[in-house]
Amino acid sequence: MAVDPRQVLAGVLTVTMFVMLGDMIKRDHFDTVQPAIHDSNKVVEHTIASVAKGADGPWKEDGLTLKPCWKKPVFEEAVESLGYVTFSLTNGPEYHVSQIADAVVVARQLRATLVIPDIRGSEPGDRRNFDDVYDVDKFITSLDGVVKVVKSQPKISARNLAVVKVPNRVTEEYVADNIESVFKTKGNIRLVTYFPSVNMKKDKEKTDTDSVACLAMFGTLEPQTEVREVVDSMIDRLKTLSKKSNGQFVAIDLRVDILEKKGCHKNGGSGSKSCYSPQDIAFFLKKLGFEKDTTVYVTQTKWHSSLDALKDFFPKTYTKESIMPMENKDKFLNSDTTEFEKVIDYYICSESDVFVPAISGLFYANVAGKRIASGKTQILVPADIPGSTAAPEEFISSYVTKKNHFAYSCFC
Repeated sequence: MAVDPRQVLAGVLTVTMFVMLGDMIKRDHFDTVQPAIHDSNKVVEHTIASVAKGADGPWKEDGLTLKPCWKKPVFEEAVESLGYVTFSLTNGPEYHVSQIADAVVVARQLRATLVIPDIRGSEPGDRRNFDDVYDVDKFITSLDGVVKVVKSQPKISARNLAVVKVPNRVTEEYVADNIESVFKTKGNIRLVTYFPSVNMKKDKEKTDTDSVACLAMFGTLEPQTEVREVVDSMIDRLKTLSKKSNGQFVAIDLRVDILEKKGCHKNGGSGSKSCYSPQDIAFFLKKLGFEKDTTVYVTQTKWHSSLDALKDFFPKTYTKESIMPMENKDKFLNSDTTEFEKVIDYYICSESDVFVPAISGLFYANVAGKRIASGKTQILVPADIPGSTAAPEEFISSYVTKKNHFAYSCFC
């Protein structure tokens, strides 16, 4: 009986996805909090948020928006495509940023044509088109001359397609040693990025790959118009609710399902923590000097009773459900996928006045990168604070104080 190549390919992809999930990211703990270094003989650098003139309390002014300092790596002459690189975006926007970067790096080195990816959720059949979430024209235009990009998936038989796993932050050496020969043999590859660790720190020395990765990571993905409008309307709502703090608000990555998996609802304990409960965050913000009327946004979509501990301290605490325009809720909150919810959180946390990652991991790392590029460097990493008060600048993310985030390889 003849074998349908499409069935063979589907089987390969299914097995690969299970393998990928088995190897999926092991969450690193938060970086050790490093107090900001003060030198009375020097002016504080603009990349660390400085105290707003005449302002009291923990709110800081944004630093200066940095400018891209990579050179667009355009091919000097038209390059004939040697085959196709296909892939899917999975697990949310913090993963999408890294998956895009790896795919562009691989496709450029192979001189292959990159196929616009689809977006897949955690459930079988949970699939969206790229342009349901992102601006496809922006994506293609930004990569003009860097790699050839096509919108539609070509018809490729299973025998002419190899599924290849690549580690996040893939290098030219890895591509040369592990992918080029497979690509030459099969003619086409499907990439599956795995995450052996959270690795968003910049390398000690710049490489030729950095310019490609910088462009792909920071210059290709923008939400499509309708998603952008929803994000903007929610940010405007939060600013309106924050009149007593000049329109400033705090965004906290605090998702109950993840906290429960990590056991973060339990108070107490010692040593390095990878997440903090709503009550932990409430104590942390209060000791940093945030007032009771501070407006707080949490990434939890719908209200959960565990958030009451945070709301007791900060009554103006909101979820997506409570501030999203009613006419948008069916599409963005009541659909069969959480993809829209994740994207909305990613951009609100990237654009808030203060960002507090209650959970360590890639969301924190990639939101930090977007914030560093835009000068929004008041990223406060939670910690147990002895005593009744603390200075906010002592808890600025070490990605900022040490300037060791990959974004500092891309912006200056």
